[in-house]
Amino acid sequence: MPEQERAVEGTMSMTPYTGAWTKEEAAHLLRRTMFGPTKQQISDTVSNGMSATVTAMLQIPIISDPVSFHPDETIAAFGSTWVNSVYPTDPQDAQLVDDARQRSLASWMMERLNKEQFSISEKMCLFWQNHFAAESGFDARATYDYHMLIHSHALGNFKTLVKEMTINPNMLMFLNGSSNNVYSPNENYSRELLELFTIGKGPQVGTGDYTNYKEHDVAQGAKILTGYSIEGIRSDTLTSVTPVFNILLHDTTTKTLSNRFANAIIVNGAGNEYSNYIDVIFLQNEVARYICRKLYRYFVNYELTTAVETNVITEMASTMVASNYEVLPVLQELFTSEHFYDIAIRGSIIRSPLDMMFSMFNATETTADFNLLTNSNMQLELYYLAQLLGQSYAEPPSVAGWPVYYQEPSFTRLWINSTTFKNRFDISDWLTKYDGIEENGDYLKIDALTFVDNLPNSNSAIWVINDTVDVFFPKSISQTLKDILKGILTNGQPDFEWTMQYDDYVNNPGNATYADPVRIRVEQLLSTVFKMPQFHVM
Repeated sequence: MPEQERAVEGTMSMTPYTGAWTKEEAAHLLRRTMFGPTKQQISDTVSNGMSATVTAMLQIPIISDPVSFHPDETIAAFGSTWVNSVYPTDPQDAQLVDDARQRSLASWMMERLNKEQFSISEKMCLFWQNHFAAESGFDARATYDYHMLIHSHALGNFKTLVKEMTINPNMLMFLNGSSNNVYSPNENYSRELLELFTIGKGPQVGTGDYTNYKEHDVAQGAKILTGYSIEGIRSDTLTSVTPVFNILLHDTTTKTLSNRFANAIIVNGAGNEYSNYIDVIFLQNEVARYICRKLYRYFVNYELTTAVETNVITEMASTMVASNYEVLPVLQELFTSEHFYDIAIRGSIIRSPLDMMFSMFNATETTADFNLLTNSNMQLELYYLAQLLGQSYAEPPSVAGWPVYYQEPSFTRLWINSTTFKNRFDISDWLTKYDGIEENGDYLKIDALTFVDNLPNSNSAIWVINDTVDVFFPKSISQTLKDILKGILTNGQPDFEWTMQYDDYVNNPGNATYADPVRIRVEQLLSTVFKMPQFHVM
């Protein structure tokens, strides 16, 4: 695959975009904020305009709970949710139940991506999952609560999210906060709170001094955060996992931070002391710059040039501080800015495995539509396929998240290597030309007929190619490449042959004799599209 396109210095203005609003700009917005827009969604976005679309996009919809479908779930009935259910008393049985619930969660996550509403919600949830990269596996109910915390605050107040994440049971377990006490302070969460979750290190300027904080602050933070434990893990009587504060396990001494935080004094605040400490951290404007850089790299481009820092990050951070760390105004400004729609930005990011897979599924309106057991196992298989490609949704490789979002200079190029590149091709072929995912005699594969049927001019070979390019590619392609794709669709025949073939299919509904040739040609087309380098960038 050719080297990822490199965005050049383009329009750096954060003033509102006033240029042309065409399918190119509309598709760019949807491609960056959703997992695979359809042709109709792109057309609707053109009609509705930028402002109305961004406002609609920045809404967080209500989502349903995960449900039981695995036979090892012996507590919650099949098809019912288990999120407030107890566990069996026997530890081995409890482990089996938890494994079943973790599978339910994985299926639920993939269903959410595949059936996302017209919202940035799922892209934001994945952003926060990478930012607060906590593994699961302790108690599925705690894992569920962690993901719902992310969902509920996806576009909310960043400071509030940090506070609630600090005493979230899943995070308390993952970074040893539940064992951090006055007798044995544990610095794990204290360190990541500063280094990864709020302010970042900055360049090291001395021993134990990272510009934005010092090792002294990590040690003081660990004392501030003492006293929290967890109640209810895999309990056979308690229906949830909750944080519990014990003043006897809390360090009640007065803590003094370094000059990086103006030597702030944190007095004993008992169960609220952690919140008071976070308030002090957020007095530093570098917190806003730190999180805005991550938002920029996720939604716009990995390159943080001097011009980007000066003209874009500074403006985004100012908006965040002025709104008391609300995320929505920052994204509203970004997605309506001149800079975001610069042509140099398009195609600058390599699609993640989840972006790749669900762009294939969602843009073709392909979903598992069978029964609960079949659908759930198919969605679970999608989870494993993404894992094979290098992105396990609920299990980032480290507390820092996926390296593509922070590791210089490669960034999203890290999604591609000799193994994942081959796997991308194999999986796209398997899901497009071949049987796809088989479960209980049913098959989940790309719905080529639905895709072509929902294009506005399905019986025109030229328009099928033009619309396919609009849906899947961030930029237009040459006429030569379009002609090659058209040759695949028409099997090298004149264009009118496709028109006749498609019209015969439409006029004979339910007749495989007419449907199968059309389906096969579109599958061949899509299989080729999914192997082109233009598809793997956005």
